[in-house]
This record gives sequence, structure tokens and C-alpha cells, in this order.
Amino acid sequence: MKSKTLATWIALVGGSLGLHRFYLFGLRDLWGWLHPLPTLLGLYGVQRVLELGQDDHLSWALVPMLGVTIAASMLAAIVYGLTSDETWDRRFNEGGGASRSGWGAVIGVVLALLLGAGVLMATIAFSGQRFFEYQIEEARKISQ
Repeated sequence: MKSKTLATWIALVGGSLGLHRFYLFGLRDLWGWLHPLPTLLGLYGVQRVLELGQDDHLSWALVPMLGVTIAASMLAAIVYGLTSDETWDRRFNEGGGASRSGWGAVIGVVLALLLGAGVLMATIAFSGQRFFEYQIEEARKISQ
């Protein structure tokens, strides 16, 4: 039996590392193994920003990877939590008893929505700011 509430919370806490995929589909899940790479690259970008400052061009490309993977895992938590119990049982609990999710899944969805929206807005703001600053730098180089 796969718990919808547990899958929602795993996606909320460890979704950027693919832990929710491993819980639902096992260790042979290719998509689960593809989650850690952009997450670790994004964390490396954050480390570069802390060490080298915000002018580091490589970190401009790496930091948004972390934001996108976190936002995608929050979306997965929302989808899991909002899936009806009947659909969940058909998809993940074939032949098992009927599952009942309660407030735990609802609270997980609310937290995933808050965190996912915040991270997505921050990622878009960071990427947009860096892009326009880069454009201004290049325009200054051309004009001189």
C-alpha cells in the first residue's frame, strides 16, 4: 500500500532529490535518478554566489536549476495530495484495500503551494535581474 499522504510529504521534503519517485516507483525509476543532478548543480551555484558574489556568470545559470527542481517537486506534492483516493488506489494500490487520506495530505498541499510559489517567484526574479544586468553590461561594452 502506497500512502498518498506520505507521498505528498516525501515530495515536499525530499522531492528535489527524487525521493518521492523512489517511494512510488522503486529504485529503478529513471526520473527519480535524474532529480539529484540539477539539484546538486543548483546548490553548487548557490555556493559560488556565497563565495564569489553575485557577479559570477556560472552561478547565474546554476542557481535557477535549484529553483526549478524545488518548484517541480512542490508541483508533484500538490498533484499527489489533490489526487482523489479512488484514482490513487487505481494507480498505486492495485488489489489493495481502499486508502483514506485526511488532513495530512491537505496540509502538505498547502505547504507545497506556499513553498513552490515562493521559490518559483524568487527564481524568476533572480534570473530576470541577472539577465537584464548582463544585457546592460554588454551594451556598455559596445558603446565604449
